[in-house]
Amino acid sequence: MTKIEKLLELIINGCKNNDRQSQRDLYRNFYSYGMSICIRYTGNEADAVEVLNDGFMKVFANINKFDLDKPFKPWLRRILVNTCLDHIKKNAKHNHLADITEAQVHQSTEEAPDHNLSYEEILATVGKLSPAYRAVFNLYVIDGYKHQEIAEQLGITVSTSKANLTRAKVALRSMLDKEVYQYG
Repeated sequence: MTKIEKLLELIINGCKNNDRQSQRDLYRNFYSYGMSICIRYTGNEADAVEVLNDGFMKVFANINKFDLDKPFKPWLRRILVNTCLDHIKKNAKHNHLADITEAQVHQSTEEAPDHNLSYEEILATVGKLSPAYRAVFNLYVIDGYKHQEIAEQLGITVSTSKANLTRAKVALRSMLDKEVYQYG
């Protein structure tokens, strides 16, 4: 066991004993990692911080269920992704979006431009997708979920998940093309 793994085990054991300093240490050590997940799903920093804090509350409430023989990051990631999805579902009524079947998708026949966009620029562009598109895109492309799993998580059909992914990719390509042509 490495020094870092031993330290993490000490922090987690402290969290299991409701030690506030251990909770602060866990939060600080995984804040950036958690924010990178939450901002991908929420699309903005304010919501990401709210979801991250809600996620860590769930982590602390369920830390006794964590198996120290398994890696911590995947366990944390699952909690944060589920918290993000809960946030999206809870706020779905506030998202005034056209029904997915009414959305017009214009496919570009042009070749993809050569570009040197940074990870942050691409992530910011993903954040501009509608919540439904962003959630499916993140779950499928980045987190590796299957359409059946996405459908179950979001309470949609498999065909809606596939359609949202296709439309998300088209919308993302269109936005990235505009970015590249505008600044390129």
